[in-house]
Amino acid sequence: MKSLKKQRRIQIIALATVALALSTALIGYAMRDGINFFRAPSQIVAEPPGPAEVFRIGGLVAEGSLIRGQGESIRFAVTDGGATVPVVFTGVLPDLFEENQGMVGTGRYINGVFEASEILAKHDETYMPAEVVDALKEQGVYQDPNG
Repeated sequence: MKSLKKQRRIQIIALATVALALSTALIGYAMRDGINFFRAPSQIVAEPPGPAEVFRIGGLVAEGSLIRGQGESIRFAVTDGGATVPVVFTGVLPDLFEENQGMVGTGRYINGVFEASEILAKHDETYMPAEVVDALKEQGVYQDPNG
């Protein structure tokens, strides 16, 4: 009788372990497209990601780099003071998007050009995403807007 109870307990523990592993795998699979890692231009130049990897890039829009093409095609460069990465975006830019201002883009790095699928700009004169501030501080370029 004790052997039957012990065997049943082991079966329940094994089943619970398999169910936990399966649910963890399913959650990870469901979230694979929702997780985008942030990279600064210097990190991208030092270690270029694969063309299939979707990630976020952030920095300042380089002065004199904003070129509007035909239709909604826009080319510009993003910099963190240490490196500059060319960006291509097709779509409507946010109203506050301009040169020498902070931005974050989501997309892929293909053949030396970041092909953005989404562009986010600063919220006001003083706001800049924390990741961008950290990357600019790391390069020694960041200037506190509050003095």
